Amino acid sequence: MIQGIIGRKLGMTQLFREDGVAEAVTVIDASPCAVVQVKTVGKEGYNAVQLGYGKAKKLSSPVKGHLKGTGEFSCLREFRMDEIEGINIGDKADVSMFQPGDTVDVIGISKGKGFAGVVKRHGFAGGPKTHGQSDRHRAPGSIGSGTTPGRVKKGMRMAGRMGNQRVTARNLVVVKADAERNILVVRGAVPGANNGIILIGKSGK
Repeated sequence: MIQGIIGRKLGMTQLFREDGVAEAVTVIDASPCAVVQVKTVGKEGYNAVQLGYGKAKKLSSPVKGHLKGTGEFSCLREFRMDEIEGINIGDKADVSMFQPGDTVDVIGISKGKGFAGVVKRHGFAGGPKTHGQSDRHRAPGSIGSGTTPGRVKKGMRMAGRMGNQRVTARNLVVVKADAERNILVVRGAVPGANNGIILIGKSGK
């Protein structure tokens, strides 16, 4: 059985539980995905299925050949699996694999923040605001010692590019799974901006 699907983040809203408590939820477009390739240990060295999602406006000739007979998809993603018995090219995967109360892991690309300083990027406190300090309010402070080791160690938290990275939100609870409208609603926030492509899989898979 396929353990995940490709979706698109539509945005956040709130739902009211039966006890009247409002919950922040994320709505995901989980239109059916099609299996476009099945990878095996004997041929590729591992078991996986490649799914296609979304309607492509234009495809190159090599991609058309790869997708021949399955459709024209704008997004292709791969899910590794332990067993691939019974899975064939052309099979569909949709939101019906999830039920309210299930936990899922959602993978997406976080929002890009550009070049950011250490206060925003790592939560540094900055320097003192008084006692003669004039330009060190958001500076990182010391980044290394002198003679020993005489260099800045690798991994030092410094200013740099922030965001635009693969992020996994784990153990999100499924609040609603609407197979008729291809909508999946999960509790809490998921990585990425609205309309971003995300991967939804069962937790621990």
